[in-house]
Amino acid sequence: MTNFGRLIGASLGPGDPDLMSLAAHKALSSDAYWAYPIRRKGASSYALEIALRAGFTLPEANMPLIFPMTHDPEKLATYWDRAATSVIDILKKGKDVVFLVEGDASTYSTFCHLKRTVLAKQAEIKTHTIAGVSSFNAAAASAGESLVEVDETMAVVPAGYGVEWIEKLMTDFDTLVLLKVKPLLDEIIALAEKYQMVDGCRFIEKAGTPEEKIINDICTLKGQTVNYLSLIIIHNPHRQQMQIMRGCRKKKQEKL
Repeated sequence: MTNFGRLIGASLGPGDPDLMSLAAHKALSSDAYWAYPIRRKGASSYALEIALRAGFTLPEANMPLIFPMTHDPEKLATYWDRAATSVIDILKKGKDVVFLVEGDASTYSTFCHLKRTVLAKQAEIKTHTIAGVSSFNAAAASAGESLVEVDETMAVVPAGYGVEWIEKLMTDFDTLVLLKVKPLLDEIIALAEKYQMVDGCRFIEKAGTPEEKIINDICTLKGQTVNYLSLIIIHNPHRQQMQIMRGCRKKKQEKL
């Protein structure tokens, strides 16, 4: 019976090495084999950069895994299969593999795909996920924003869902966090103007990194090209006013 090593998803946070948890730091300090995602052969790894900013040195026992930026399911499946096979080859030797993850490993993470594919091939392999700070939590903290309070509602979605979905979510939730807004930035700004929510919007680019950028007036971004690692926090003042009214009615009912 093969004595497999463990597959560990180490969440490193969105960019600031100070946001790395002690558990993630411990995983990186072990003798585990490092694996990290890249978009194409020879490309840099954002997750690896976070680890290096934290003072770590890339160990000799490391491997970049290619996860291309594509929505083609067949192409993605091929790369996931290759990555899983490479990881299993190391795990078969009894060596742990720590996979470096930007943000949180459970939130829109490549680690989810890798773990699922590995387990589909070798179900007996043990996995461990180390929780981390997600980009929108760090962005809200940097911008001095609360995400939700009391009984408010919040949705977190990639902007790629499309304008129709974004418009519905903007009006249905107290707070909407839109990730990866680059392709639809102008359309999002137009919706914010349409529903008079511009004052409730905050744009944050590369949260927690030395290149972090916070824009309070998103209208100034019209026509501009922003970084892929950008998000917008949208507070709906109309629903928040409804929450205040509901809170008042709730207090009256409690008194009765």
